[in-house]
Amino acid sequence: MRLEVDRERCVGAGMCVLTAPAVFDQDEQDGRVRLLEPEPAEAIEVADAVRLCPAAAITAVG
Repeated sequence: MRLEVDRERCVGAGMCVLTAPAVFDQDEQDGRVRLLEPEPAEAIEVADAVRLCPAAAITAVG
């Protein structure tokens, strides 16, 4: 699985960071998502982070 994030779409809610902190972080400047691991091992936490994003700014490909 490969992840893509749309920083312009991100609203900085931080659900991704709370759900999968090894994969996502928040930019200190604007609070938007930063992708730490673009190809994480399949994990329920990552799928939950994609599903819980209120702005649908995270996409799982493959």
